[in-house]
Amino acid sequence: MNLALESIGLIAGSRTLPLEFARLARAAGVRRIVCTAVEGETDPALAALVDDMVWLNVGQLSKMISTFTSRGVKQCVMAGQVAPKNLFDLRPDLRAMGVLLRLKEKNAHTIFGAIADELKKDGVELVEATPWLAPLMPQTGFELGPKLSAAQKADVAFGFRIAKEVSRLEIGQLAVVKDGTVLAVEGFEGTDKCLARGGELAGKNGGAVAVKVAKLDHDMRFDIPCIGANTFETCAAANISVLALESGKSLLLERETCGELAKKNKISVTTVA
Repeated sequence: MNLALESIGLIAGSRTLPLEFARLARAAGVRRIVCTAVEGETDPALAALVDDMVWLNVGQLSKMISTFTSRGVKQCVMAGQVAPKNLFDLRPDLRAMGVLLRLKEKNAHTIFGAIADELKKDGVELVEATPWLAPLMPQTGFELGPKLSAAQKADVAFGFRIAKEVSRLEIGQLAVVKDGTVLAVEGFEGTDKCLARGGELAGKNGGAVAVKVAKLDHDMRFDIPCIGANTFETCAAANISVLALESGKSLLLERETCGELAKKNKISVTTVA
């Protein structure tokens, strides 16, 4: 895939990933970045890193698509989180309403997949952001913080199996375990609240192991497993001892800050496959 495109569209959610994408895409030779930003979600600092940024509300599908088509953008990516609750609190325009009415199941996967189909109808292809984000994806052998004990390695392997099964069932992508016992699995509440719940159930001595995975046949166009400094702070507050990521399928943002937090809070970080 040619990374040095003339132009690309960016559907930007919250947190730092849209900013990281803009920097890496520019470094790879992308000449023009046209961005749609979500009111109340997207960091305004992104405006300084792109050529054109249009603000919209969740559900303004026609405005989002026309932002790209009117500027001659043929390919776009999604980057950054849109809070799941906002998918159910949106004020859809007529086009978005039509999409929602056609969906039998309404979750992030089906809604974003339908958005990709609508973009395609108007000549805009939604592509994976991962080719530009590859430098942020830890591979096999990656480690931060203290070395894992044999018991922790066993829990990582156990948690990986559980998280993979939970993701296969479209429930979530994270499992928190300790001593071969499942403490929490991610549901609609998201990663941070699952970590807090799992950490609490581990008891006063903590020591829980959290494993984050990608789903089987994961559509990386709009749902890349991602952790950053906020995740590490949540792990520290919940007394989580180990955070494991699926090798080559998860993004680690703010790596320097995460390394400092891992060292300070004695959180072991590893990859698993």
